[in-house]
Amino acid sequence: MTVRTRFAPSPTGYLHIGGARTALFSWAYARKHGGTFILRIEDTDVERSTPEAVQAILDGMDWLKLNYDEGPFYQMQRMPRYKEVIQRMLEAGQAYYCYTASDELDAMREAQRARGEKPRYDGRWRPESGKALPPVPADVKPVVRFKNPTEGVVGWKDMVKGHIEFSNTELDDLIIARSDGTPTYNFCVVVDDWDMGITQVIRGDDHVNNTPRQINILKSLGATVPAYAHLSMILGDDGTKLSKRHGAVSVMQYDEDGYLPEAVINYLARLGWSHGDDEVFSVEQFCDWFDLDHITPSAAQFNTEKLNWLNNHYIKQTDNAKLAEMVGKHLAKRGVMVSDTPQLEAVIALYKERTATLVELADEAEVFYIDLHPAQDLLDMHLTAEVLPALHELAERFAEVAWEAPSLGAALKEVLAKHGLKMPKLAMPLRVMLVGQTHTPSVDAVIALFPRETVLARMKKYL
Repeated sequence: MTVRTRFAPSPTGYLHIGGARTALFSWAYARKHGGTFILRIEDTDVERSTPEAVQAILDGMDWLKLNYDEGPFYQMQRMPRYKEVIQRMLEAGQAYYCYTASDELDAMREAQRARGEKPRYDGRWRPESGKALPPVPADVKPVVRFKNPTEGVVGWKDMVKGHIEFSNTELDDLIIARSDGTPTYNFCVVVDDWDMGITQVIRGDDHVNNTPRQINILKSLGATVPAYAHLSMILGDDGTKLSKRHGAVSVMQYDEDGYLPEAVINYLARLGWSHGDDEVFSVEQFCDWFDLDHITPSAAQFNTEKLNWLNNHYIKQTDNAKLAEMVGKHLAKRGVMVSDTPQLEAVIALYKERTATLVELADEAEVFYIDLHPAQDLLDMHLTAEVLPALHELAERFAEVAWEAPSLGAALKEVLAKHGLKMPKLAMPLRVMLVGQTHTPSVDAVIALFPRETVLARMKKYL
């Protein structure tokens, strides 16, 4: 059997981390087994679905390089097919028209709650042998309900959670078409999975309660029931449900925030799945190793510190020219024009080891290309009367010394020795005057990146 998986987001918002992990696992399972990965856009929620959200999903998939083999398919374009299947079910007695008005449903549920019962449709319009149905009201447009089995259980061996089953008595007759004729979510999913030959449904565990209903509809249609794998939720750093403040943002926000797609993919892969103690691995390795047996059924926890560590690893592994191209785009968005001196690649080569994101790398690089205004409190703290004479002499040396890190470092040491100072006493004020901060790579290497005239001009402003 050829593996066919799908990712089926609703375009009512951005592609977030949870959805991206579901897409990744579905994609990787298909790639591992030489199968087909399908993208399906479930856009039947017309009021909330937007073209912008559709584009955000497509952009996120493209950025993560989760290429799909078929699609994107749009449910709104498949309406004739859904209505055809509903009509067939009505004719076969697998579905029926229900004329219960909304106020009747409300009263029904309220009475059930008062009796301590679970609120559910009571089947008053369900046709049964020997049962007399109420007269059809003239002013109510009917919905279509699926005739769910009333006995036995519906169960499946979940590929993540193990055996799950529901009693059919717990499932009322699901509405599969609204009163305006539009099909409902659970029904569209069933027909799509059937028509597209989906063999494994990998999705979030918020769909567990939908699964028994979908299985019963599939069985009524004589369709093959796919295998199901329900992924547990992702918690935030603090152990609470993931929210915007700790990760539940658009995948494309990670691009804006300076994360590399390789790092995000690597991180997502480890959210609830593992391959021994391996933390860093390529997409190719992941697809080769991936299985559903090693997905934990318990909730995964988002860890921003781990993501930053991974991103730093991938930044360090990335070619400086490629990094310069990406960092240059971040600087351009800020209106910072990058000049030839210093070359951005050279700045990146010096700073890449110490930055977690491209945004941080852009922050470090920016000071080499702007009119810098160091914070006054830093200037006051480090440009003291004790060090000003040494700084004046150092500026004179810098006007003549060979402009390379070894010579600059030697000049620094000579001035330190002459004035009886230790390195931090000169390095700190130099850093503040040149880059506006006190922590940088080796100060002589930082100085060497600047043109001589820039260093002298920045020092002269404060001496």
